[in-house]
Amino acid sequence: MQINFEYDGVSASSRLEQLVKKRLDKLEDKYDFIVRFDVFFQNERSSTREDGKICKIKLRVPGSLLFSEASHEKFEMSIQEAANDLERQLEKKKGKLKAN
Repeated sequence: MQINFEYDGVSASSRLEQLVKKRLDKLEDKYDFIVRFDVFFQNERSSTREDGKICKIKLRVPGSLLFSEASHEKFEMSIQEAANDLERQLEKKKGKLKAN
């Protein structure tokens, strides 16, 4: 599995990369048709404390590009929400692949 990381206004962090890799490994184990992940971390200037740490994940599968974005006060929460959203999208995609 290939995972590309990009940081915008955020220092590169091996801890965040390990958290993402651990979560995305679970997706890859469950869905063997995943080709690649692109993960983006970004700080957003926000007037509320509830958001501002953005995690965006692009996931490439044959014939499609899936995308999820989440913003919370901590990157860990954003990673979890974005990964959960991708898992829902993958489940739908898997259903469509089985139908064909």
